[in-house]
Amino acid sequence: MKKFLLFIFFITYPFNGMAHMAHYNKFNKIEMEILKDGKVIGYNYYFFKKNKNETVVTNQIKFTVKIFGATVFEIEGYGEEKYIKDKLISFNSKTRQNKKEKFVNLKLNEERNEFEIKGSSYSGKASTDNVVGNWWSHKILQSNSQISPISGSIKEQVVTFIGKEKLELYGTSYDVEHFKLTSKDMSIPKDKRLNFDIWFDKKNALILKVTYSRMGNWEYTVSYTHLTLPTKA
Repeated sequence: MKKFLLFIFFITYPFNGMAHMAHYNKFNKIEMEILKDGKVIGYNYYFFKKNKNETVVTNQIKFTVKIFGATVFEIEGYGEEKYIKDKLISFNSKTRQNKKEKFVNLKLNEERNEFEIKGSSYSGKASTDNVVGNWWSHKILQSNSQISPISGSIKEQVVTFIGKEKLELYGTSYDVEHFKLTSKDMSIPKDKRLNFDIWFDKKNALILKVTYSRMGNWEYTVSYTHLTLPTKA
């Protein structure tokens, strides 16, 4: 099983013409390890279930940060996204963050073509241009804003193209595009501000690596159990 570094976020950026969900027909599961300061502290798993035009993506995440053996931060959560073709119909999640319960209940109002959200941080309406801020989907790179999968809050972002690079992952070389993602509103407190480096494999429509710094250096590492990525030496 190959493993690759990963995480993600967004920009309005041209991809190939294939429908969004069609990119993930070959997946049954995506596994990600979460690392802090080079040490594995948890995981983020995505499971794909398809039935004709419907795709359900379930998400499990759990990690714990400890200092001198004492837990200082922890998250455990579960979420489910439902799509009909490329259209997000609903999203529901429950997350325990440091013993606090957080949640999101989102559904599509088809008559008004807008999302209705009830979340622990935000309840109200949202444009269907928003995407759920989960890491399996490359569509997050094409949106100007995301809905938090933990609390339902809406965050605007700006993504800047840095350049084309070679990325070495576990002895394999990939042609990738490097992006910098930051919050649109830089007056947001630093500990809540978006600030990510992202390496994206455009050929496979997959983000291979994301890094960020917040009380340490973080990475998300992904392993594919039902996919072998094409490689270039």
